Amino acid sequence: MKFGFIRSAGAIAAFAMLFGAPALMRAQEPLGAPSEDSAFSIPQAQVIQPDELNRILHTAGAERPVMLQVGSRVLFDQAHIAGSEYAGPGSQPAGLQQLQKRVAPLTREAPIVLYCGCCPWSRCPNVAPAFRLLERMGFTRVKVLYLADNFGTDWVSKGYPVERTR
Repeated sequence: MKFGFIRSAGAIAAFAMLFGAPALMRAQEPLGAPSEDSAFSIPQAQVIQPDELNRILHTAGAERPVMLQVGSRVLFDQAHIAGSEYAGPGSQPAGLQQLQKRVAPLTREAPIVLYCGCCPWSRCPNVAPAFRLLERMGFTRVKVLYLADNFGTDWVSKGYPVERTR
């Protein structure tokens, strides 16, 4: 029984190494068209990988995106991407209003990165509604950070820059 899990995990790791994380993301998508509230509904061109965002944040002279956490306030206070702001939970009307108010003064060409990380990408209730709001508002350079498992596993444990409110 234990070896079945190891074989499955090994197969997933081999698949990711051969075809990359975007292919792995597609392999985990539900059958049929994803709902508009699903993170899988976000176009691949708008998804950014953690290592790519970290590289941008460490590149001198690179245009720094506005980074907005659209998940739980408690999780944001525990740890968040250094320099990011809390913008309210994307799955709640009040959170979407808070996000709308935060981005209203920005130009529609401003680079923005949204992220949550409360749970696995496949179950995140926050990123897709937040992405759709910014899309409807006319923002043209919005990316969503792909956190496959959660913020702790996919960002913090990799040693990427974090801040803590508490």
